[in-house]
Amino acid sequence: ILIYILLTFIFAYSDSIGDIVLTQTPESLAVSPGDRVTINCKASSSITGFLSPSYLAWYQQKPSQAPKLLIYQASTRASGIPDRFRGSGSGTDFTLTISSVQAEDADYYCYQTPFPNNPA
Repeated sequence: ILIYILLTFIFAYSDSIGDIVLTQTPESLAVSPGDRVTINCKASSSITGFLSPSYLAWYQQKPSQAPKLLIYQASTRASGIPDRFRGSGSGTDFTLTISSVQAEDADYYCYQTPFPNNPA
């Protein structure tokens, strides 16, 4: 059985300096249960700048459900999120790693937010 992980790969965020575009790769991915998956998110300019601080979050979305926060501040797991999800990165390059994909896993996307602890 293959699991299809579809990734929403371009999001834009406007701040006082200008537009920052987040680009996710790969765009889509077919994996088997138990596989390790790495999803990359690249910002068009630094997200963690001193003059305009902001934060990178990762969300999971399943069909007909609201997005669920997985990771905030690039690497902090939200409450109740299993440790098979791991976020890393800073500046312009960020990564979500899923150490063992499960059948119920779904779509993932990165999101830039000005709020450090409550990205929604």
